Amino acid sequence: MSHTPRSLRSRAVLTCALLAAPLIAGLSGCGGSPDPLSAKPYDAADQISFSGDGDGEGRKADPDKPLEVTAKDDDSRITDVTATDAAGRYVRGELTDDGRHWRSTVPLAAGAHYTLKVSTEDSNGAPGRRTVAFATSSAHRLLKVTFGPKAGEYGVGQPITAKLSRPVKDPSARAVIERALKVESRPAVEGVWHWVDSRNLHYRPQEYWPAHATITVRSNLKGIRIGGGLYGGEAKSLRLTTGDRLEALTDSGTHQMTVKRNGVPVRTIPITTGMPGFDTRNGIKVILAKESAVRMTGASIGLGAGSYDLMVYWAARVTKSGEYVHAAPWSTGSQGYANVSHGCTGMSTADAQWFFNTVRLGDIVQVVHSNGEDMATFDNGYGDWNMAWADWRKGSAVASGQSDAVTADSARLRPQV
Repeated sequence: MSHTPRSLRSRAVLTCALLAAPLIAGLSGCGGSPDPLSAKPYDAADQISFSGDGDGEGRKADPDKPLEVTAKDDDSRITDVTATDAAGRYVRGELTDDGRHWRSTVPLAAGAHYTLKVSTEDSNGAPGRRTVAFATSSAHRLLKVTFGPKAGEYGVGQPITAKLSRPVKDPSARAVIERALKVESRPAVEGVWHWVDSRNLHYRPQEYWPAHATITVRSNLKGIRIGGGLYGGEAKSLRLTTGDRLEALTDSGTHQMTVKRNGVPVRTIPITTGMPGFDTRNGIKVILAKESAVRMTGASIGLGAGSYDLMVYWAARVTKSGEYVHAAPWSTGSQGYANVSHGCTGMSTADAQWFFNTVRLGDIVQVVHSNGEDMATFDNGYGDWNMAWADWRKGSAVASGQSDAVTADSARLRPQV
């Protein structure tokens, strides 16, 4: 048996101790190999392929197809994939258990730019990395959205409208659209979109908008795949404000109109409404337009051409079919006592001028105790508030199961006369 001199053994131990500290991250003991986790990632371009290259340099990826990343050989596997758009939003996806394949699980946007980062490791555990930028091709079929009404100040009864450039009937496509059309109110209040038909949506809260609210409407549809080769186009955002809560409560039975501002009566006006056969419609209406002078004829409501032909002043329109609140100096003897009009609400010239100058578009006119039909919900103006909230929600493609709660500071109740 050979023996190592004591001095040599001590020298060997000392040498090993001096080497251990600087190499602790890269060596195991005195004679270990480099740690793969501490190595700088190598370029993994030769190890992976991805579908976003559009099958050739300069070609754009097809947004109708999923993004796919594949490990090219058996000596490497994918450990992580992140794909983000220009706004930093992530594209969700799934990696197979063997690390050979990753595939996006949500649609890519059309006409968008993405950054793809792929991490790999080889058979020795050494890390690789590839980062690429790519774009998707533009959509050939775009769905454009036009919001209404025009920007400005309105009454608390003004619904928000969205008109689509193409009809959409598929429920899943409607859900995509509805989720992308955003409405925000300050003070906050919950509302829901309702599909009037395949091209028109209306949005309203459970009750009226809060007074002095700011309402912003925008679309996040741009580039989003809707379905059937249809993608969202650009849409101009909209900003509205509301004024005081102004309501004209029209009682055809007592022949009186009570105008309230923020719940407080400010004026009671003697009126006349529709006579039998021309009864004024019951229900909640919204002022559509204000016309200081408008020509009214009997022929417009099916009477003979010579029945009447008048210039009417201080007219606030509440239906598309021609129902107004206006000056009717010819019927002052009946105002407050009898219903003698052809469906409009008539009052003295002084009262009509005051009403005209007081109200704005979107203010509420509610008629009760008339023998007329109920105001239609959609096809004759804004009768949106006559639909019960539960039924309104049924017209939404996404509202099922959502809370009906309205914030305490913005809850409102419809008036009862």
